[in-house]
Order: sequence, then structure tokens, then C-alpha cells
Amino acid sequence: MKTIHMIGIKGSGMSALACILHDNGYKVTGSDIEETIFTEESLRDRKIAIYPFSSDNIKAEHIVIAGNAFPDTHEEVSAALSQAGTFYRYHEFLGQWINKHTSVAISGTHGKTSTTGMMSCVFNDVYKTSYLIGDGTGKGTPNSTHFIFEACEYRRHFLAYRPNYAVITNVDFDHPDYFSSLDDVKEAFTTFASGVTKGLIVCGDNVHAKSIQALVPIYTYGLTDGNKLQAKNVRIDTGHTTFELWYKGEFLQEIVIPLVGTHHIQNTLAVLMVALLESLPLDIAQASLMVYKGVKRRFQTLLNKDYVVIDDYAHHPTEIAATLETARLAYPEKNIVAVFQPHTYTRTGKFIQEFADSLKGADKVYLCSIFGSAREKKGDLGIENLQELIPQSEIIQEENVEVLLKEKDAVLLFMGAGDIQKYERKFLTLQ
Repeated sequence: MKTIHMIGIKGSGMSALACILHDNGYKVTGSDIEETIFTEESLRDRKIAIYPFSSDNIKAEHIVIAGNAFPDTHEEVSAALSQAGTFYRYHEFLGQWINKHTSVAISGTHGKTSTTGMMSCVFNDVYKTSYLIGDGTGKGTPNSTHFIFEACEYRRHFLAYRPNYAVITNVDFDHPDYFSSLDDVKEAFTTFASGVTKGLIVCGDNVHAKSIQALVPIYTYGLTDGNKLQAKNVRIDTGHTTFELWYKGEFLQEIVIPLVGTHHIQNTLAVLMVALLESLPLDIAQASLMVYKGVKRRFQTLLNKDYVVIDDYAHHPTEIAATLETARLAYPEKNIVAVFQPHTYTRTGKFIQEFADSLKGADKVYLCSIFGSAREKKGDLGIENLQELIPQSEIIQEENVEVLLKEKDAVLLFMGAGDIQKYERKFLTLQ
């Protein structure tokens, strides 16, 4: 069997795909930066070889898959384009792979990873299921019937997919380095929806998602009236949420989840809508939901002693607001302290007031320097520009993380999509 070599194997989607291919019997190698990244744990567990970038890694007999962050001029990509027998970009390969299964694509500006993780947990208990989650988690079940995967809208890469079902969790303006406006984002989702072959599942609580049209039946879900699948009579009790599940005006059963927050209810409804369409029994879905452990870097509790330390990927104002809401519901007696690192200068500049407004939901805010990206190393603004808009905030550096020790008996929410985890690790060493 040919070797599949993956350029940028530590990327969240790439590492998950590498695990899927390995589980299906392929020989997989990869290359990436030498810095340790949380996504590589599953690669190490499978003994997948990871090399530093070098054109020498590319062989003529290889099938090469390149992460989308690497341009054609990258040394390995350039070598692969001229030497490798077969070359794919990540989304191109995945677009072909999903055709082997009944496929469910989870899309949306926010909530993709959490919804994909939850749906994978539920379906894996009934069907032979493979899944690709955006936290770097992937499982490949040989001869699987169902494939659950995350479909990202950035640069319209999800247009390479023609899934049987697609979920749209919400539509919001993000990635301002690529999309020109909210209308541009909506156009991308509309085009994506036109390629769905069985059913489109849409959060009807989100006005922009609700406006997306498709050539297949559309099934809306949410907490508001008018949705085909609706949560009613919501109750919250000690970290659990209970609600009544109604479908087309008829009561089905009561559902309990070990999560709190509106977005978690909506994610659960998306999962249950697909379960109903695929004849997955609700009593089994309920049992699976109760043991669902969440995904990496989504309200992930790292410490619960004198301080509650939570790691979260939130990097957009809407996500920050949802994470703060969850923290308030989960820990009503504690102060909520946000430690936030903005991700990319373009996003920070475009949404600077929205970031300030969402962070005002915390009792105290500590701001870390803006994290650039492979596409955008620097910008014209600094973290001071955001700090000026948030009265209860101060700037923190990695070397003075100990200032957080004064926030005793509080919830410390480390939020961001960059290297915020270095601040977390430094703080945890002080415990």
C-alpha cells in the first residue's frame, strides 16, 4: 500500500484525517513545525511518524495531502507538485473520501466542533461511524456506514463537499481577511447548501442561517416557535439542562444533557434532528448524550480547586458571549475572569467594539497580545487599543501570569485560538 504523506499534519483537520487514514490501514507519515501542539497526542498514540519540514520528505511514490495553510511555494508543497505521484489539498481529498459513506457535514460560523463531537458520540453508539472533529480528533472505522465531519467555510473550502446531510449551526460575519461582508458569507453557505443531497438541518433561532435555501428538504431546530424540532420548558439544575423535545408540534420525550447554555441546547437539537432523520432511537441518543465528555478546547476544565481553570477556543465576539454565559450558569456563585488573546489583527480590528462589548460580561478581563497567523504576522493596532474599550481590563504578559493568583475562588476562562495555552500552562505550574 502506498504511503500517504501529510504536509502540516498537526493542523486540527489534518491530524484528525491522519488518524482516520491510519485506522483504515494506510501507512501515514507527516511533517510540521517541531513545537508541541495539542492535536499531536493522537498521532503519537498511533505511532505516526512526524518529521520537520523538508523537501526530502517527498517521494515520487507518495500520495501527498497538504494542509490549506501552506502555499504552493512552501518547500514540501513545491516538491510534491513536481515529484509526488498524487497530490491533494486537504478539502479536495476529504471531498472524495466522504462519498464512501452516508455523510453528515457540520457547518456554521460557530459551534461546529462541539456539534460534530456530540453527533459523533451519539452515532458511534448505533452505527459503524467514522468521524473528523475540528479539535484534532479522528476515528476511522473500516467499512463504516456513516461519516460525521466538520466543514469549514473559510476560503469556501467546504464547497468541495457534497454531503448527504448538512447542519448549519449559525451564520455570522467572520474571517474578514477573506469574506468581504455578511452577505458574502451567506452566499458561500447558500452555495454549500445547494450541494447537499438529502437534507439541510438549520438552526432556526439564527436569522441568517434560517434564510439559507436549498434544493433538498430543510429541517429547522431551536428554542423559538416555528422550528420543526423545538426545545420547550427548559430547566437548569447543577450543571444539567432538561427540556421537552417537540417535533412538528408533537411532544416526543424529555431530554437531559450534562451541559448548560443556550448554544449547547441548540447543538443537541441539531444532533437529535439528524438522529430522527436516520432512524436512530431517541432513547439511545439520550443515553449517549449523558456520557458525552465534550471536545478539546471547548469549555474544557483543566483545574477545579482554589481556582476553576477553563480552556476554550472562543475567538469571536459571539463565541465569547456564549462561553461567558455558560460560565455564569455553571458557576453562579463565582467571579468570572476572562483571560483573552485576540486571534489575527484583521479580526481584532474589524470587531474591536464587539470584542469589548462581549468581554464586558466578565467581572474582570486580562488581555494578552494579539496572536498573528501564518497568513498575517502583524497589523497596525495593538492590544492596547482593545484595552482602552474595556474599563475592567488590564494587559498581561506570559512572564507575569502570577498576577492571576489574586483572583482566588474565581473561574479563570482562558480564551483564544492562538497560543493562549502557554499562559494556561504557566499559571498551572503555580498551583
